[in-house]
Amino acid sequence: MAALTLIPVLLSACSALVGSARDSTAGNGLERTSIKIAILPTIDAAPLWLAHDGGYFKAEGLDVQTVIAASGQAALAKTASGDVDIALSSYIPFFTAKSTGTIDVRLVCDATAVSAKSFAIVATPTSPVKTINDLAGKRIAMTAKNTATDLLAKSLMRDHAVDFTNVQWMQVQFPNVAAALAQNQVDAALLPEPYVSQAAKTAGAIPIIDVNTGATQDFPMSGYGTTSKWVQQNPKAMAAFQRAMRKATSDAIKDRSKIEPLLVKYAKIDDDTAKLLTLPGFRSELDALPIQRVPDLMLQMGAITSKIDAASMIAPHLAG
Repeated sequence: MAALTLIPVLLSACSALVGSARDSTAGNGLERTSIKIAILPTIDAAPLWLAHDGGYFKAEGLDVQTVIAASGQAALAKTASGDVDIALSSYIPFFTAKSTGTIDVRLVCDATAVSAKSFAIVATPTSPVKTINDLAGKRIAMTAKNTATDLLAKSLMRDHAVDFTNVQWMQVQFPNVAAALAQNQVDAALLPEPYVSQAAKTAGAIPIIDVNTGATQDFPMSGYGTTSKWVQQNPKAMAAFQRAMRKATSDAIKDRSKIEPLLVKYAKIDDDTAKLLTLPGFRSELDALPIQRVPDLMLQMGAITSKIDAASMIAPHLAG
């Protein structure tokens, strides 16, 4: 997906995590003690914020700094240029880069997958769209062509034998979708949380169909990736990052109260929405079988032109 972005004012929200120059001297046996991560300030980053604020990175001897990127593609580009070490992105840019040969991508950690009610096609009560079967020929908001909003909407429509070839795909960024729905500029939109909750609050939008069904059930959404060169040069630092993320992800799954304040602090989601929104499926362990679903869908929809083996892109990972 082009990554799930929030409004630009959020660029300052993560400034507390952004450090100064990167320390590349070894410490605690690590090749480097300081790691820069390019992120988008979205719900997907919640376990990362927990690992930072909760001291999980520090316990592993790491000083993790974040850099805000405008999109998943931009985050990945920062790793290729060496500006950052690792990128958090939807999976689609990783596989696009692999397909085009622009970056030799390695996947370091899983991050999120679709969960029940965390991602939905929504419409207002006055919209002509009442069910998924009404989507043919309508105006549907998506962030950009060949992003998650584009491919998942088409996959859902295909599953229900709805013709998506004559849909009017309207490019609208997530923060602007609720207004577009309320002003009748679009008939429906595919949204992740927190935008599902925010669109319900500000535009009265209601879910038409949950993405967590059929071919898109539990669909992998985002992860952490870097270059093959970085993985080869920093195996111990990478393992330390993986250990911290494993613990933070596990704790986020067990107790959402640990991350709700972080969504308010860093993603600038209001306190009520943070408590009520549906969280995605947080993950840290990379499993090639479900991840393979991403390039397979991209191939089916014409976003890439040849099959990609996801297993070949997974970096050495912690066992168990």
